[in-house]
Amino acid sequence: MPGVPVQNDWSDITQASKKERLGYPTQKPVALLERIVAASSNPGDVVLDPFCGCGTTVHAAEKLRRKWIGIDVTHLAIGLIEKRLRDAFPKVEFTTQGVPQDIAGARDLANRGREDKNYYFEFEKWALSLIAAQPGNLGKKGADKGIDGNIYFGKTDRAIVSVKAGENIGVGMIRDLRGVIEREKAGIGIFLTLTEPKKTMVAEAAAAGQFEMEGFEPVPRIQIVTIEQALQLRDRAVRLPARRDDAFKRAAREEDARAQGSLDL
Repeated sequence: MPGVPVQNDWSDITQASKKERLGYPTQKPVALLERIVAASSNPGDVVLDPFCGCGTTVHAAEKLRRKWIGIDVTHLAIGLIEKRLRDAFPKVEFTTQGVPQDIAGARDLANRGREDKNYYFEFEKWALSLIAAQPGNLGKKGADKGIDGNIYFGKTDRAIVSVKAGENIGVGMIRDLRGVIEREKAGIGIFLTLTEPKKTMVAEAAAAGQFEMEGFEPVPRIQIVTIEQALQLRDRAVRLPARRDDAFKRAAREEDARAQGSLDL
């Protein structure tokens, strides 16, 4: 026997479950967007979300075998959507426009940031998204206290990320980062740099020693990661034990999209 048709009151769909949440403040449940997409389109149709945030609409569209276009103005959101889609659909194929795809694009964004602070903050957010770090107080000049981003691991530990887009970097910046992690009682410091580090910087980082956690291999307490490495390895460029990924949580892997009949559209 047929069930009760869906009513105008969709009270059966609750907020995104804890398992589904990615840490984005305005995230909607996938089930809600699945229902909207399924009710208004056929498989193969194009779904457009011009303010796609953390990508719930494009996630639902991909799951239901729609073509899709997602648009957002922040590199942080784009980085989260890319990670979300790759986690949920390992074989997914898509093209990202308007964000750096190589080291030349990264330098171009950094150069724009030297003239316009808005571009500089976008460079920081984009760089942090490469290694799945949570932004610090971006956009608040002088308020970050040397903390551009955070990555949480273990039960209570964190790694502090310092992003450098300039060409003039030196050993003093490594000492500064070491001072920040000691002040904040953080376990690890990540120096994320567009420019290749000098030998003196590498030596200073090595002098900070190792971070040890029971049950895991020791890792460098100060880690220097270049943007080029982050582009290639993403979050694998950073060595952390028991990483929690509170910033960009891993989306659950989706099974094959369920079959759906066509609408008379």
